[in-house]
Amino acid sequence: MDFLFHNVSEKEKEEIKQEAKDIMDSFSKKISKVKKKIPESFIERKDFEREEKQGAECDNDFRRRMLENAPNKNESFIIAEKKKW
Repeated sequence: MDFLFHNVSEKEKEEIKQEAKDIMDSFSKKISKVKKKIPESFIERKDFEREEKQGAECDNDFRRRMLENAPNKNESFIIAEKKKW
């Protein structure tokens, strides 16, 4: 993040950091005083679940485009790796 401060003196950097900390602390204090619970929105829909398409109903053009864009693929499957945290 130092690349953002390439023309700023060390004193100015510290002032900016302190000002940012003060703003965050002030916001935290104010938000902690909010006691009103925000109600969960309720939307009623006639159709609320997606229906999965099977077999020939799938969009073959979509499949083709996805496979063209995939960097790693094996015949008709995309090869992906699971993120390790």
